[in-house]
Amino acid sequence: MKNLIKIACLILTMTLVSNCQDDDASIGDIVAPSNLQITAEVLGVDADNPFGDGSGLVKLTATADNALSYNFQFGDGLQGVVPSGMNTHRYSLVGVNTYTVVVSAVGSGGTSTTGTIEVEVFSSFDDLEAKELLSGGVGSSKTWYLDASTPGHLGVGGTPEIAADAFWFPSFYAAQPFEKCGIPISDCLCNDELTFSLDANEQLTFELNNNGQTFFNAAHQGVIGENAGEDACFDFDTSGTSIVSLAPSSFDWSTVPDPDFNARGTTMNFSDGKFMGYYVGSSSYDIIEVTNSTLYVRTIDALNPVLYWYHRFTTTLPSEEFNSIYNNLVWADEFDTNGAPDAANWTYDLGAGGWGNQEVQTYTNDAENVIVEDGMLKITAKANGSGYTSARLKSEDLFEFTYGRVEVRAKLPSSTGTWPAIWMLGADYQTNTWPACGEIDIMEQTGQDKNTVLATVHHPAVSPGAGDSSSTVLTTSTTEFHNYTVEWTPDAITFLVDDNVYHTVVNTPDLPFESDFFMILNIAMGGTLGGTIDPGFTEDTMEIDYVRVYQ
Repeated sequence: MKNLIKIACLILTMTLVSNCQDDDASIGDIVAPSNLQITAEVLGVDADNPFGDGSGLVKLTATADNALSYNFQFGDGLQGVVPSGMNTHRYSLVGVNTYTVVVSAVGSGGTSTTGTIEVEVFSSFDDLEAKELLSGGVGSSKTWYLDASTPGHLGVGGTPEIAADAFWFPSFYAAQPFEKCGIPISDCLCNDELTFSLDANEQLTFELNNNGQTFFNAAHQGVIGENAGEDACFDFDTSGTSIVSLAPSSFDWSTVPDPDFNARGTTMNFSDGKFMGYYVGSSSYDIIEVTNSTLYVRTIDALNPVLYWYHRFTTTLPSEEFNSIYNNLVWADEFDTNGAPDAANWTYDLGAGGWGNQEVQTYTNDAENVIVEDGMLKITAKANGSGYTSARLKSEDLFEFTYGRVEVRAKLPSSTGTWPAIWMLGADYQTNTWPACGEIDIMEQTGQDKNTVLATVHHPAVSPGAGDSSSTVLTTSTTEFHNYTVEWTPDAITFLVDDNVYHTVVNTPDLPFESDFFMILNIAMGGTLGGTIDPGFTEDTMEIDYVRVYQ
């Protein structure tokens, strides 16, 4: 786009000069701007803050005789056309930094005069967590895709002036799952790859790979001289790296009347006119939400600033249908024989001690905590005096494997404070201490939210204290049976509920997911995910219909 703008300016300049030489009176004399003066006022400067108050704001003023407008290059990768010559710019690179501001005063016929000024300013704003979530961490890169399987992956809403109190979500239009995919006019949008990278200096950069095809909003197709009459894909080069500077959002999200809505309040500004797939002329995006695998942003339409455009992204390339590469059943427990679980398949972790997560239960192998009956494995957590008992089954030393598809059909406990889990642990954990051994959590549910389930992997790059996790809403998790599945391959670890993908982690040789793991089934009480236990709790059960492993 930058090159197109330069070409357009060159054509305009050549046309005006030609007309002047032909004595076109409508153009008038070509007079180059002169006496260009540039000043910079760093806001918040005082005796204690010689480089400003940390906001990074600098008031820039340019004046020149015979100038019609001014082009500013701010020195941080951002630029803008400022007809008035006055602009307050926010510098967001943390610390005291010096920038060279280049200003071109533009006169009649496209003539210009250029000057520079040095600006030294202090910025204390940063959102390192957002940078790390977007990129995967210092020295890493992460690729994002349009979350086409989710309603509202592309949507539009209005400003408060035209949308009353519904301006913080796409109230005008929200695309249905895969609505914008698989049709000629917009197939390019669903295949876009958006990559964020974070270098050793914590500089965030961005690249958009859309295979040369950009999905243009109908109102913005004039940028490339097209007019399809509807949103459409056109050839448009988006190659090259953009510098991403972060700044506080210009919108006060705390004023949103929805008490459950809590936006991040950080804005991404892309240099060189770059954008996030769908072209509406904007290069600034408010981060509404960002996690390890989900990104929700909002941008303002450059031609119609009363419209807010919303985009949802994911780290998994969405697919309307998941096809497993593993279909040979190699191990299963259908729980068809009443009594204790099959000793050929399961052993136990026993005892108390918190298990590293401040849990409060004691694990037993008693029938009141674990039993097979009615074709189900039933793991029951019980109040026991001032404490709690439960069970934790594992296939350690009995069945361990590398790669495959694990499918577990289960119904979860509903009581507040219960923490059910279906997961796998690296079989070398005794010599390769966690998290180096790796952990794959096929399903976990917190004690305080029984309408959501989680899928997570733990490894040294994200643990301890964190994990590469994603969640999905499942309002019937405690009243109905659901299939919880992981597909573990040399290339990826993919998590599904009822055959719907909701989290994918790229598997690489530097991660601990290329050796044997064993399975674990348990209910913990309290702890880091269980949280506060219902004071009236007596007992609750996780029922498992079957566990199957395919390779």
